[in-house]
Amino acid sequence: MSASVSIWLILGLLVKMAMPMCIPTAYTLYIEKPECDYCVAVNTTICMGFCFSRDSNIKELVGPRFLIQRSCTYEEVEYRTAVLPACAPHADPHFTYPVAGRCHCSTCNTRSDECVHKAGHAAAKCSKPVRHLYADPAASDHTQLFE
Repeated sequence: MSASVSIWLILGLLVKMAMPMCIPTAYTLYIEKPECDYCVAVNTTICMGFCFSRDSNIKELVGPRFLIQRSCTYEEVEYRTAVLPACAPHADPHFTYPVAGRCHCSTCNTRSDECVHKAGHAAAKCSKPVRHLYADPAASDHTQLFE
């Protein structure tokens, strides 16, 4: 292999590593309500990855134009509703959750997105017996498409 091909190969790998990687990622969401007998594990997709951000040390002098804060967020999202089994008659058994279609790097919209990482919530599981549901409405009679 010639030296120029090796250099291009190395540069290509470095550019790929430096580019934003914001993609839909498989995620299991655990849904539990006090009025229901079961916890439901829903397999869905969320937006996850790295996005370029820049916070200038001298932003007080140059203003906010040098402040770039981007996060991996939804470009296309579909909402689906899970119906929790064995709920009390007075309880609403429905829970609506997002399914990421496409993701992109953008500023975080605090009106529709959770923009802060909350430590401790990622490990939260269920205190009740678990039933599994799937993001495809045809795969389970407990999941419905929400429009």
